[in-house]
Amino acid sequence: MDITGNGPIALAERRLNWAEGRQRVLAQNIANADTPGYRAQDVRPFAQVLANTRNPPLSVTQPGHVASVGGVLRPRADRNTQERTPDGNTVSLDEQALRMADTNGDHELAMNLHRKYLTLFRTALGRTS
Repeated sequence: MDITGNGPIALAERRLNWAEGRQRVLAQNIANADTPGYRAQDVRPFAQVLANTRNPPLSVTQPGHVASVGGVLRPRADRNTQERTPDGNTVSLDEQALRMADTNGDHELAMNLHRKYLTLFRTALGRTS
């Protein structure tokens, strides 16, 4: 196993954490689809998260702070929103549903990679289950 935390299993786990955080933010967008003035949010793409791995994670110093993995899962205003309702809401349910489906695919891919690598290690160790 890679003790540095940069191997395929660690990468799959980071992708899973990212997908979980994004699902949480997208679910919040959908829940606020009818809230006047609510602005849709999203997290940074996973590629940007990987590019910024040199930065240390932010510390949670107060109980009310929201913890994030490496400080990158903080929701931010979604700059790609194209629609705005007269009450100022920028949530498009169609767009959020597509993003949820993409994120579910990312989660499934990371889970499959994680399972495959664990199976590979079990096989190398002579274990079948």
